[in-house]
Amino acid sequence: MAQLTFYGAVAGVTGSMYLLQTDHSNLLLDCGLFQGRREEEEANLKPLPFAVSSLDAVVLSHAHLDHSGRLPLLVAEGYSGPIYMTKPSGDLIEVLLKDAASLQERDVEWENKRLRRAGKPEVEPLYRAEDVQETLKLCQGLNYQQRISITEDVEVRFLDAGHILGSAIVELYISERGVEKKLVFSGDLGNSQAALLRDPEAVQSADVLLLESTYGDRDHRSMEDTLQEFEDVILEASENGGNILIPSFAVGRTQEIIFRLGELYQQGKLHQQAIFLDSPMAIAVTEIYHRYQNIYNAEDKAAIETASLTASAKERSLHTFLPILRYSISTDESMALNKVERGAIIIAGSGMCNGGRIRHHLKHNLWRKQSHVIFVGFQAMGTPGRALVDGARYFKIAGEEVIVKAAIHTLGGFSAHASQTQLIEWLGHFEGEKPRLFLVHGEENAKQALATVATTHGWRPHIAGLGEKVKF
Repeated sequence: MAQLTFYGAVAGVTGSMYLLQTDHSNLLLDCGLFQGRREEEEANLKPLPFAVSSLDAVVLSHAHLDHSGRLPLLVAEGYSGPIYMTKPSGDLIEVLLKDAASLQERDVEWENKRLRRAGKPEVEPLYRAEDVQETLKLCQGLNYQQRISITEDVEVRFLDAGHILGSAIVELYISERGVEKKLVFSGDLGNSQAALLRDPEAVQSADVLLLESTYGDRDHRSMEDTLQEFEDVILEASENGGNILIPSFAVGRTQEIIFRLGELYQQGKLHQQAIFLDSPMAIAVTEIYHRYQNIYNAEDKAAIETASLTASAKERSLHTFLPILRYSISTDESMALNKVERGAIIIAGSGMCNGGRIRHHLKHNLWRKQSHVIFVGFQAMGTPGRALVDGARYFKIAGEEVIVKAAIHTLGGFSAHASQTQLIEWLGHFEGEKPRLFLVHGEENAKQALATVATTHGWRPHIAGLGEKVKF
């Protein structure tokens, strides 16, 4: 009998990790970082709750660090088996894990300076760049719909989850004593209103289903209304001459915003002189998106191709769709933008303004009443982005307080996650006897709300607990 143990993304939305044990195999499904408040991130420092030497394979749903970020730790502790994922996810985690290692090494370097001055023992980063290199050697990329055997009694197939490039719904087929059982992990399901990617694929059957519940308690604002407000802000800024700052996440959200700006450009509604993507990571990710245009949704792919007829098929991309897009790669190029006082749109990380180049642009623009800041992603409590959204009058950076005179806008429709209604609609594709349903990857109120609604549709959902074991 198979057993599933929930080791992460059960008390919140990060640290995704589940251990599947069968008669002949031990598989790890995701190996993500805990992210958020300090006490939440301290969970990353705890020993892994299983014997790494017992693992036969690892399966990754997608590249976001809350699903992939502890893979190098796994390898540093001795894992040397295969890590299965989609091919785009393999390209993305190279960028994300290298950046994560670099940030950890930098943060530890600063911390150790403080500890040395205090005469205290130094600390080590969670993992280093060399651990990432060893991890990448183990990655095996698969195509969507490709079903392969990964251990003696388990096969895997990835379906398109539509969340970010390469994101997957994971199907695991387990053969035990002549009987096949099927475990399905939704991964993070995408918002069907989002640009570029396809809608999450339907699944009709399973014995056990793990379903994310990030937005299990709400629906998103309609994309039509969101895009209209986006257009209104762009127009207002062009009329008063101010810059527009867009704090954005490097994977998914940035590429969506570039596409939406491209739509406005193609419609003749974008009057800004230039758009700057000021994030080396987001630039690298955007180039990866360019390589996988074959898995864009048909409508948006056709729009890019139609607008780029003068370019060769190989050259057609988000860049040709939005030809006034400029990359700011070096630090000098980024700093040069501080001298631009009007007519520019600057997209930079981090998405919650708690780090990255966006903070310097805020310093040079927040005090100008002509400036606009557009938040296109969730702002967690305690972050600088959330403070601005909540009406902070001052923004503090490097010990300096900057008065907030810029207009602050929040556009809630640009979510990369399925809403409550979309999650219930996805569940509606299951036929016959419903699988055992476990809700994961959500805050408590979101899981409870989704459980209540799912019950009215004939499901018997269970909210999984940390360390809980389920036999099937």
